Amino acid sequence: MFRQLTDRILVSPQISVEDVARAKEMGATFIVNNRPDDEEPGQVNGAQIEAAARAAGIGYAAVPVAHGGFAPWQLDGMAQAIDAAGEGILLAYCRSGTRSTLLWSLTRARAGDDPETLSATAQAAGYDLTPVRQIMDALAAG
Repeated sequence: MFRQLTDRILVSPQISVEDVARAKEMGATFIVNNRPDDEEPGQVNGAQIEAAARAAGIGYAAVPVAHGGFAPWQLDGMAQAIDAAGEGILLAYCRSGTRSTLLWSLTRARAGDDPETLSATAQAAGYDLTPVRQIMDALAAG
């Protein structure tokens, strides 16, 4: 279920309260929820995941990404979550893991990471960054 992007970043489709314990076992120190609440019927609410994370001693932030695209505040939120994870592992989730991966790539491109390397990393985990590649290139160019 969890896909490894880097040694410190995992992405996942929607997680359950039970998955929080599994994330902790894998070294997660922070969970970022990139899914808006009530996106689909039966979805686990972010407050439930947050409560489970806090109870497990894991940090939590909600940085929801709707299907309309990405805004600077979302990149800021992801960057803050990555920093908050410290030397531990950050688990980002959304409906399929794609939006989390795209947001991670944009955040890292803005921080100066090479878009080609980011694309290869995402592809190795089964994600395609083509939809945001031009934005990544622009962010990386400064």
